Amino acid sequence: MATPKEIDTFLAESEKRAFRRIHFHVKDVDAALDIVQDSMIKLVEHYAGKSVQELPMLFQRILTNTMLDWFRRQKTRQALFVNLGDLSADDESDDPQEWLLTGEASEADNPFHTIDGWQQLGILDELIAALPARQREAFLLRYLEELDVAETAALMGCSEGSVKTHSFRAVQALSKQLIQRGMKP
Repeated sequence: MATPKEIDTFLAESEKRAFRRIHFHVKDVDAALDIVQDSMIKLVEHYAGKSVQELPMLFQRILTNTMLDWFRRQKTRQALFVNLGDLSADDESDDPQEWLLTGEASEADNPFHTIDGWQQLGILDELIAALPARQREAFLLRYLEELDVAETAALMGCSEGSVKTHSFRAVQALSKQLIQRGMKP
């Protein structure tokens, strides 16, 4: 049985990776934060009695299900309502990568190094977001969440061979795009 301190440590270590993974899918910072927070609450409420070793897989499953629930609600909401903000033509202030600018780099850092790093991160984010959904999911689970093939297969509901194929294709596509942009993969 996990102690409260172990659960807190696990959630603190998982929070940023979970946010990044969900943000790639929902493309909305506020929604991603809500999904991650709701998933954390569900984990603590329903699975606090589980062992520490079981928490990563449980959390990933809860995170995926919470994200799918969000998509279902969005689909219903879009069918019923028109967002008036979508109808305005002068909406130039919304930068989809604006959340990147609020990173942890301080102003005391070299600004050219910081800008270059943010630009590279932005490019990588764009490339990952452009991957097909299954490749993106496999890539994020394997390399961002650092899950093994079996855990990724269980979360994605497919075979281990499919996970390997999706991961390989994602890495190949990302490498090709990075080389085309003059970056080393």
